[in-house]
Amino acid sequence: MPDHLLLSLDGLTKRYGSVMAVDNVCAGIRRGELVSFVGPSGCGKTTLLRLIGGFLRPDAGSIVLDGEIITALPPNRRPTAMVFQNYALFPHLTVAQNIGYALAIRRRPRAEIARRVTELLVLAQLQDVGHRRPAQLSGGQQQRVALARALSLQPKVLLLDEPLSNLDANLRVQMRAEIKRLQRDLQQTVVFVTHDQEEAMSISDRIMVMDEGRILQVGTPTEIYERPATEFVARFVGVVNFVGGILTSGAPEAPSVETPLGLLSIRSANGHVGSGKRVYLVVRPEAIRLRALEGVRGPNRLPGTIEHAMYTGALIRYTVNVKGTRLTVDLTDPRHTPAFHPGDRVTVILPDDPHLLPETNHA
Repeated sequence: MPDHLLLSLDGLTKRYGSVMAVDNVCAGIRRGELVSFVGPSGCGKTTLLRLIGGFLRPDAGSIVLDGEIITALPPNRRPTAMVFQNYALFPHLTVAQNIGYALAIRRRPRAEIARRVTELLVLAQLQDVGHRRPAQLSGGQQQRVALARALSLQPKVLLLDEPLSNLDANLRVQMRAEIKRLQRDLQQTVVFVTHDQEEAMSISDRIMVMDEGRILQVGTPTEIYERPATEFVARFVGVVNFVGGILTSGAPEAPSVETPLGLLSIRSANGHVGSGKRVYLVVRPEAIRLRALEGVRGPNRLPGTIEHAMYTGALIRYTVNVKGTRLTVDLTDPRHTPAFHPGDRVTVILPDDPHLLPETNHA
């Protein structure tokens, strides 16, 4: 295992009958980073997390943690800790007793337990509710208790299985920040499972996008969003427009793509697509600009018609028809952006730096 990796997965495979839940997964996680496994339901992300935690045994492959092969070790002998989706708090114990439970069953000295529980109560901002029982806490407080309990044994890797799924939208946002704060303060290595791409984008150092038991792409949130490896990845991590076309020769420093919208100029062909090949331009909604129709001139400026407008508070999402192709366009800061209405004719300005995918990557 390379020195910079704390956790290494090599050829990890898990089957349920004819279903391949985890398919020959190879991945590495660095010390102190927060990595999210994301993907749709049934993609294998929770199965992979449970394999790391020892709650499932792989059919093939190995797991190496800090230089030690832990593939066959049971959960209680691994230097990992898991926070489950339902938190699994003991209802008859107080907050402090829940946090100290793992230390108590390992027969640690009482003074050590008291000291560690006090530290974790402060760290999780629960010092005023240590005497309460779980039923007397809010959802966010219960989640922090579960996190503190998991951290009590100072695990080398903290495993989080969709821990925010039971919280309302506003509290989810708050708790994302709490998880990131704890992770940074402790320099804790965290593996986080979620189906919510926004959640993963907001707190992860790196993201591993999964589908059908395989990892399709690994990268930073910026890399995953701006340079997706496949159509599936592009669609999963946000709203996207795909514009198909053929890459023309042109000048090397100014290639272009012949599309149903017309000839579009681009800065670069990304180096992996040859002239004359079919490509797809990956264009995020916020990368497109709209202007009033005042004579369409210049590269990548096209006439279009507003078909639909949806106000969401932070932005207005338009559906714009350009020569029969419907594009999704997001204009942020609606209070200071000219508003358009269905039926309005507009100038659509497409970016000259879209990410390109070869036709083979567009399923």
